[in-house]
Amino acid sequence: MRSHHSHAGAVLAVVHQPLGTQAWAPLVFELCGPARAEAEAVAARVAERHRAYAVELDEVTGDVPSDVSDGVPGDGRPGRHLLRLTPCGPAEPGGPLTDDLLADLLADLLAPLAAGTIAVTGHQRELLAAAVGAQGGPGRYVEQLFWDWTGPLDLGRFISAWQSVAEREAVLRASFDWTGAARMVLHDRAVVEVVRHVHADVGWSELLRQDRARGFELYRPGLLRVSLLDGPPDTTGAGRSPTRLLVTYHRALLDERGARLLVRQFYRSYLAGGVLPGGDRRPDIRDHAQWLTRQDEAAAREFWAAAAPPAGAAVSPGRPGGTPRHTEGPGRIQRRLRPLQTDRLRSWAAGRGAGESSALHVVWALLLYRAAGMEGALPVAFGVHLSGRDMSLRAAADIPGLLGDALPISVTVDPAAPLADLLLRVRDAALDLDPYTWVSGDRVREWSGRAPGSELTGTTVRFDSHPELPENLRAELAAQGIRVGVPQSAGGDTTLPVTLVAHYDADGALVLTALYDRARFTDTDASGTLSQCLHLLRSLPEHPDEGFTVGDALRLLSTSEVPRMAPPEPGGTGLALAVLRAGDPEADVVCLVTVPGVTPGAYDTLMRDHEGPERIVSLSVAGRQVPYDALWELLGPGRRVTLCGVGPAGRVAHEIARRTAERTGEAPAVVMTGVGGAAQSAEALSRALRAVRARST
Repeated sequence: MRSHHSHAGAVLAVVHQPLGTQAWAPLVFELCGPARAEAEAVAARVAERHRAYAVELDEVTGDVPSDVSDGVPGDGRPGRHLLRLTPCGPAEPGGPLTDDLLADLLADLLAPLAAGTIAVTGHQRELLAAAVGAQGGPGRYVEQLFWDWTGPLDLGRFISAWQSVAEREAVLRASFDWTGAARMVLHDRAVVEVVRHVHADVGWSELLRQDRARGFELYRPGLLRVSLLDGPPDTTGAGRSPTRLLVTYHRALLDERGARLLVRQFYRSYLAGGVLPGGDRRPDIRDHAQWLTRQDEAAAREFWAAAAPPAGAAVSPGRPGGTPRHTEGPGRIQRRLRPLQTDRLRSWAAGRGAGESSALHVVWALLLYRAAGMEGALPVAFGVHLSGRDMSLRAAADIPGLLGDALPISVTVDPAAPLADLLLRVRDAALDLDPYTWVSGDRVREWSGRAPGSELTGTTVRFDSHPELPENLRAELAAQGIRVGVPQSAGGDTTLPVTLVAHYDADGALVLTALYDRARFTDTDASGTLSQCLHLLRSLPEHPDEGFTVGDALRLLSTSEVPRMAPPEPGGTGLALAVLRAGDPEADVVCLVTVPGVTPGAYDTLMRDHEGPERIVSLSVAGRQVPYDALWELLGPGRRVTLCGVGPAGRVAHEIARRTAERTGEAPAVVMTGVGGAAQSAEALSRALRAVRARST
């Protein structure tokens, strides 16, 4: 195996011919290009994470071709090294190296040399997969908070304050790697981008749209940025116009509570002159990841085996039959109960031993039941998003990150039963989740016998609790002539057809926001669903418990139309092969493997910049089954093939090559890279392809 590493920040590449697949066969990686220190760092990381193998690193004598590796003078000059992994003991039953183990090994080999990595949470994994799968463009799953700053603002101190927060908060120095199993990469340093805009150059709505559309390069740290928009010149003499602040961040990195916690830390830093004392604030996302590994799964497994939604539960907020739509992107509609109506709802729920969140859950269960169009008792299921901060870990409430997940609750809705009974059953179902809020949706599927990736629910209800700005901070800001507004959320996104978000505004009113997939739900149907939800929340406190049934509550909506929801677009399966460049008549074939998560533009850039005689084809693989022999049947005999894969496509390319070697005895070369930008990924592929060509001449 041959690996190419260029300077800091470049994408790493590996060339491999999968010859040894037996249990006792050593794995030999030829690292070609990195300086000795970098090769030693790669070897040390592999040795630390794969203790079942003895790891040896040896230097290979001989020159590295000048067109394979860029020269680095002095101690950093490129070299060639053999990284040999030999099993330390008898092989596990099953013999050959498993695909999952090899995927982890390749990910560790290709990952950037950073401060460390931690596993992502279940919800992060879902969001990351959706984001890197290019579903809807770079602006998807980007969140924004905004508020006004009135009073003096020192831009230099402002920038220093945010940078100081990044130096203390590991989450702001994180990026993502999805070459193998998804994980967060923690860097020693990251820059928080701060940009000041003049009101005359860009309007507020346009700034919101532009900053969201930029998205984020998730393989780089810096997944939160700040914009300032100066207000128009004051012509009234009333004083300085406020500055609008905008914090934009990726949802896979932070939830809204986490973003607000960082804003609070920024205030502390600004008041301290732009520098927070001390090092990393702990506990943080690293401590949370360690805490998760210490949890006892036995009781959780038993609970979820019984509590997971049953097959056939009603999960859709709309009746089947909507027309498939080609509209992309999320929709967002917001409504509110007036403060008096909110107080009445709170009193009604409290008088029956429940909170207003339980009242909201009951109403949502009624809407799911109604959309199913069935008669009699029927189980319904929906997700309840939990922040993940109600845990025994010390100071967990102050950890910025994305710690929580949406966990399913299921209740049976019976029109003949008293509504008060349904309220208590929904309350109890949510309370039963408390000991298991650390469990991910993936584990719930596994423990309940569901297929990986199957949907447990079709909707989620999230009740947000926003941290208050401490009075001492507000007073210190005021002492410097600064008044700050309460941050408000702009936009929002969801990986489900509908997510219902509830929070209280500054007046104490209950605010409901429907985030929905416009490819499944029309704006009209989403608006109707939210209106029906509010109608029930207003109406239920007006009815006494005596004799008031679930059916009576449903009849309150008798004049409202049941929303329709379009079916999801069928997931693609199979493969597609296309010739991108004919190449010379007898030239080798380069096959670019494409799966969700490949950096957009990487292969196009390679096609444009790579100089060589090779014929270049693309193989798009969809679905879970990897085509081991279809490629060879389509290409025909007589040509040597090199398989290439960027990021997660590297594992698929390796699987194809490995199965081919097992069946035919011939081992095609495989070129694999880590994740990175299009230009850097193409450059890494091109260097490795030149190495393959040089080896055969």
